[in-house]
Amino acid sequence: MKYSEYSVVIIGSGSAGLYAALKISQQINLPDGILIITKSFLGDSNSMYAQGGIVGVLHQNPADNVNKHVSDTLVAGAGLSDKSAVEYISQASDEVINDLIDSGVSFDRDPNGELTFTLEAAHSVRRILHSGGDATGKGITQALCDLVRKDEHISVMEDAIAVELLVDSDKECKGVIVYNELTGEHEIVYTSALVLATGGLGQLYKYTTNPECATGDGIDLAYNAGAIIQDMEFIQFHPTALALSPNSKDRFLISEAVRGEGAKLVNNHGDEFMSKYHDKRELAPRDIVTRAIYKEMGKEHKYNVFLNASMIDSMKLTKRFPTISKRCLENGIDISKKPIPVAPAAHYSMGGIKATVEGRTSLRGLYAIGECASTGLHGANRLASNSLLECVVCAYELADYLSFANLTTPNKIDDNIRKTIEIYSQPISDVDYDIQALKLKLKDIMWNNVGIIRSEEGLLSAKRQIESLRESFKRTRKCLNRDEYEYRNMLTVSELIINSALQRKESRGAHCRSDYPEKSEIASHTNIIKKFERKAEYVK
Repeated sequence: MKYSEYSVVIIGSGSAGLYAALKISQQINLPDGILIITKSFLGDSNSMYAQGGIVGVLHQNPADNVNKHVSDTLVAGAGLSDKSAVEYISQASDEVINDLIDSGVSFDRDPNGELTFTLEAAHSVRRILHSGGDATGKGITQALCDLVRKDEHISVMEDAIAVELLVDSDKECKGVIVYNELTGEHEIVYTSALVLATGGLGQLYKYTTNPECATGDGIDLAYNAGAIIQDMEFIQFHPTALALSPNSKDRFLISEAVRGEGAKLVNNHGDEFMSKYHDKRELAPRDIVTRAIYKEMGKEHKYNVFLNASMIDSMKLTKRFPTISKRCLENGIDISKKPIPVAPAAHYSMGGIKATVEGRTSLRGLYAIGECASTGLHGANRLASNSLLECVVCAYELADYLSFANLTTPNKIDDNIRKTIEIYSQPISDVDYDIQALKLKLKDIMWNNVGIIRSEEGLLSAKRQIESLRESFKRTRKCLNRDEYEYRNMLTVSELIINSALQRKESRGAHCRSDYPEKSEIASHTNIIKKFERKAEYVK
């Protein structure tokens, strides 16, 4: 097999991976350079499609401070956030956001040239920066992509999926095996610092706001390498995704910022309903709004409710939300006049690879940042727009940490690694699996049994069905193509979510079990009964 060597290898090219590569390149003189591996094209990620914005606790915003942001994050996290991680990331936001601005990221400003801040659910003040109205993720990602392409110390491998980490007998990560779609061959990449920045896992569910690349690959890689995985039961379902029909799988995100600007949720009779569920109404934490919508849909036996934005000035609406306005208009909906049909969709994973704020995992040589990592920032429910902030702060801190490390190419390749490489050198059967049909079956299982409301009966049913799918798919390690590798990864990550959900016998944040309800009908974030601080962590 072909092999190569790099000082740092980053898997994933969203905001976390791109920014990490740039900061590492700026701070460290690396003998073998940096490689970014992405299974599609540079920048394709959840980051690219993030609309609402990025949290910035900035000195330019006198209405805000770190204590307020920390408090909001802890309340939204339903008592399970790591306060030290929350404080660290909040305190670092001013320096990192201003570094992004200096790097060429353009955030929206008022006529006086001052940064504009918006409000989203569960935030006590306006602190959300946005770019291009409702194209913040795109603005950040494209600016970082431009810089990466110009950096002579950074190489990019596109159309390549990482399939297994190379871990030696001392439990140190020394590299990765990659399947190159362009050549149809497996390749070996050695490194002394491997960074997982692979993003989310929304494609495990029938309805999701995530792009096709979000199949939980990094979590599978880390788990099979023996890294600690935590909090997998906490999957955030965004309350408002465009729901044009019950068969429409493409749930285009309708940003929370639309509600932040004053839009109201109404049922199929045109009645507002959020006052029945929370005193903050449309700006309650996401998990509460999601379950409220889910309940209203159930009452009416409908596949959607509506978001009415007609009370917002039409010119402001179009300027502030150009992407949403255009997408809705393409489907015959003028959002200044007609309500938007919306329903919840899988959106974000709070759990993942256990990592510190600088990306260190339980395995030496392996780092994780962004959505695939679990730093403790989000707890049981992510506060809106904290995700992009976590991506860039942790990337920034990772670069600082690695600047003190001795990043030399591994010179010790032991029998453990040789045996792994040998597996990928051997031929496998060419049994033809209908992977797309199998993926759809898995998505249905997860949506119907491991979704917004869960129960032991449903979780056990899902566990049996996923086990059956795994038994019928004979590829345990080496596969024939990207689709098969994604499906292999989806099976593993689905099992992790199910097992975690079975262990947490309470309703907490985004994890709601009908057989362990909170005192209130819709799980509250106040007066939380702390049955578990953390549940068991997972190590293969």
